[in-house]
Amino acid sequence: RGKRDRLAAAFSLLEDEREAVCRGLAARHLPAWVHFPDVERVEWLNKVLVQAWPYFGTIMEKTFKEVLEPKIRAKSVHLKTCTFTKIHFGEKCPRINGIKAYTKEIDRRQVTLDLQICYIGDCEIHMDISKFNLGVKGVQLYGTLRVILEPLLTDAPFVGAVTLFFMQKPHLEINWAGMSNLLDVPGINVMSDSLIQDFIAARLVLPNRITVPLKKNMNIAHLRFPVPQGVIRVHLLEAENLVQKDNFLGAIRGKSDPYALLRVGTVQYRSKTVSRDLNPIWNETFEFVVHEVPGQDLEVDLYDEDPDKDDFMGSLLIGLVDVMNDRIVDEWFPLSKTTSGHLHLKLEWLSLVNDQEKLHEDKKGLSTAILIVYLDSAFNLPKNHFEYSNGECGAKKIKNNKYLKKMEREPSSFVLLTVGNKTQKSKTCNFSKDPTWGQAFTFFVHSAHSQSLHIEIKDKERDSALGTSVVCLSHLLKDPNMTLDQRFQLDHSSSDSFIKMKLVLRALNVEEPDPQRVKTGVNASKLGPVHVTEKAGNQQKFSSPPQVSKVSPMSKDSAALESLPKKGSGEDLDTKDSSGASVPSETVSGLDEAEGKQNPEHGPPSALPSGAAAVPTLPVLQEMRVAPSVTSLGSLPSSCFELSSSNLDIHNGTEMPLGEIQLTVRYASIRQSLVVLVNGCRNLVPSSNRGVDPYVRIYLLPDRRWTSRKKTSVKKKTLNPQYDEKFEFFASLENVKKRTLDIAVKNSRPFISQERKELGKVHIDLSREDLIKGFAQW
Repeated sequence: RGKRDRLAAAFSLLEDEREAVCRGLAARHLPAWVHFPDVERVEWLNKVLVQAWPYFGTIMEKTFKEVLEPKIRAKSVHLKTCTFTKIHFGEKCPRINGIKAYTKEIDRRQVTLDLQICYIGDCEIHMDISKFNLGVKGVQLYGTLRVILEPLLTDAPFVGAVTLFFMQKPHLEINWAGMSNLLDVPGINVMSDSLIQDFIAARLVLPNRITVPLKKNMNIAHLRFPVPQGVIRVHLLEAENLVQKDNFLGAIRGKSDPYALLRVGTVQYRSKTVSRDLNPIWNETFEFVVHEVPGQDLEVDLYDEDPDKDDFMGSLLIGLVDVMNDRIVDEWFPLSKTTSGHLHLKLEWLSLVNDQEKLHEDKKGLSTAILIVYLDSAFNLPKNHFEYSNGECGAKKIKNNKYLKKMEREPSSFVLLTVGNKTQKSKTCNFSKDPTWGQAFTFFVHSAHSQSLHIEIKDKERDSALGTSVVCLSHLLKDPNMTLDQRFQLDHSSSDSFIKMKLVLRALNVEEPDPQRVKTGVNASKLGPVHVTEKAGNQQKFSSPPQVSKVSPMSKDSAALESLPKKGSGEDLDTKDSSGASVPSETVSGLDEAEGKQNPEHGPPSALPSGAAAVPTLPVLQEMRVAPSVTSLGSLPSSCFELSSSNLDIHNGTEMPLGEIQLTVRYASIRQSLVVLVNGCRNLVPSSNRGVDPYVRIYLLPDRRWTSRKKTSVKKKTLNPQYDEKFEFFASLENVKKRTLDIAVKNSRPFISQERKELGKVHIDLSREDLIKGFAQW
């Protein structure tokens, strides 16, 4: 058996050595430019960093001694002896493994770059505090840093400001030295690293960012706190065929208790746990604010809940660019990093609009608007809650001198912002009566006419309130821009205490998808199929059948035929022409469904894609006795037909003597797969007097392995079979562009039968097609 397995592996390698090598490399941590062609290798920039690194170390050493050290000493009395004894940034400098420049989906007045940063440093920094030596002697950092240059100017310095932030929490590992070696103890090291990661995330991970102005008198408020690009509403519906993780007595496999973790950026939600079910149904809804597209992704991880440690059951990563373009995506997604399982999600992209008519309260209790709070600063805060009470000075005599000195300190204040049942906390500004926070917060609003924003400023040292305020969101509706940018008087505080904020209210709106766009995922099949009815005078009328919301059993795993009626439902998928032949339905993105007329830009549905070869006429075929694709090898797609009998009558009464097949082909960027929807065939040529049992076989050339073959079901005794079946080939868009679809219509015959098996063949050169837009033709 082992010998057979080794031989099978060797033959598989010989069949497609390139794919086997790529599959082996995929599991390794390679630079981004290896996996993604649009990520450019920048070795010249790394050489510049190597040359400049020693000078950078000198600058940082001076900064640590002259700027950072005095700030640490001023933080506390116990840190007054803080001294940096050694600062050395080492010989190893950071590397940039790749840079991706965005040219689409961004403003024309900005330049957006993603830098893949890798730093495995040998830096060494030591610090003495009260005879204790603390230090770091090595740092590892991996992450994607986004750099935005905006606005572009027509005069020097040509760029107004530079904005920096990490798209996700960077991976960080620190090797401690001295007394801080205690932080390397197992269990403590994870906690210490996570605390530092949270510290970085609070300043440098979306939605937080650093903006550095390059031009004098440049207003960077709108750059530091831009309005989010939209909201993604995730309906977590159900899953199926999940892996079994619970074992009894180490051998008997049981069911699992699955739950889902959904994450966009730093925001994470957890679903409920469904007990003992491999096909769980959640029917839960989650909403995420999306700040950067392209860039942010939706991550979904499934786990099996256990008393000790939860087991991983699969994951899913969905790019939000295609969801933003499609507006609504409803399909089954295959789980990765697992052996089986699909997850059913419905994703809705909600745009932020300045329209009060969209603010009607949702009957299902979902959010109808988003409130953006730009927390700027406060003025003249009281030192403590005894100093003022409802605006009047309260006289108190405190005999304890130590407590009196503490009460005389400037407050260390933070702000609690509350809308509904959600409360968010700002950072703390130490020892200041006029604190400046400079932070942005977002809240989901269910009823803008009745909800309010509650503000409370508290002192961290004494945990006492320094002032409160309430802003009714209905006040924003009085402004045409639904915006308030002003100072707000604080209650329970001094008469001249204010807080400065900017409030922006935006309605959530689901826009209608572009009817001209062939959707990613399975949405292309949701627009149709379109009935084609031939009338006299070669006039065609197109009409769209009613959609059926329930997924048919044959396509439950992918929801590809969600809009198609089931068999026996009383709804026909095709109509009859004058000769009684069944005309299969067609999904065409260039049809005006509202008027039922044909879009002249896309031509008739029977038109071939660009570069299509004309099918030889019947007399030529009968004379040559060869496949027509032999005469048109230079132009694809091409039709192929095998003539095995000179007495065979292949007239079918149409202009296409070989018959036709209807296909919908597109590339689903979300799933990273080529989707081929086989709608049906018409006017096939019979191979015998008994009729034919046709089916469709698909290869993605040059891969002709048996395991890679796709095959439809067999339709009995018909020349006009209707399939409506979807197939997927998982590969990158660049790889698919280099390949060819080999589609053959065959007759399912007995093994010993002498009947002709192949009824026709079509080759489609995918390098000549716009696969993102897709096409659907005969």
